[in-house]
Amino acid sequence: MIGCHHCRLNLRCACGEGKLFFVSFVSRSRHNRRVIGPLLNALGILIGALFGLALRKPVTVRAQKFFRSALGAFTVFYGMRLIYESVHGTFGACLKQLSIGVLAVVIGYWVGRLLKLQVLSNRIGHRAATLLAAAQKSPPGSATAGFMAATALFCAAPLGILGAVADGLQNYYYLLLLKAVMDGLAMLSFVKIFRWPVALSALPVFCYLNGIALLSRLGGQLWLEHSGLAGYTGIAAGLITCSVVLVIFEVRRVELANYLPALVVAPLLAHWIS
Repeated sequence: MIGCHHCRLNLRCACGEGKLFFVSFVSRSRHNRRVIGPLLNALGILIGALFGLALRKPVTVRAQKFFRSALGAFTVFYGMRLIYESVHGTFGACLKQLSIGVLAVVIGYWVGRLLKLQVLSNRIGHRAATLLAAAQKSPPGSATAGFMAATALFCAAPLGILGAVADGLQNYYYLLLLKAVMDGLAMLSFVKIFRWPVALSALPVFCYLNGIALLSRLGGQLWLEHSGLAGYTGIAAGLITCSVVLVIFEVRRVELANYLPALVVAPLLAHWIS
């Protein structure tokens, strides 16, 4: 049915409720909802720790490849979906919004390089890797070292900041849901090295991501939505998320932290152009 008012793709709906082949592409109303992404991320860490303690054998190579492939596919899907839900209007308007988003990502990358965000992220990752290497030589590692290593790695991940901002501005919690799975899989190994106290890292991770999400909502949501600029941040976040798959599949090294300023550059650039 061409022009169905329930379906943004203007194609025949599978059940009359905005679904195409049983997959919903409708942007549901997300106002007046609490951010749940940080909670999902914390639960993912705790669940991963429980499974890690329960499993007596390490995860097989075949299972690792399966999880990597699944995570890569879902990362691209939810990154593209965020872009889809952030654009609106005619084809020409959507093309303009996408162009601004791409330009914002390029400018944001150079801003990140000037601020040396990736250098800072690498330092945090190197410190955590040092603690992990020391614990692997003489397991089990100390509870303090495990707590610090896990907290640093989970908080410094650029996907966490992307997900928290998207959750705060648009209640798009799927990016943090992906990160929850990634962190949970990492916990399978961490609890073997540092034992159960490493699971306590879920608390600072929740506080950190929840703080970013609430700051995004209270500090920028009203202005961005009133100005019609909230979608540009979503476009930039979606584009950066899609590049995460290159890291998952180890295709190439991507300086993800340097792209984070694009979340701020995108609405400012759109405001200046308009």
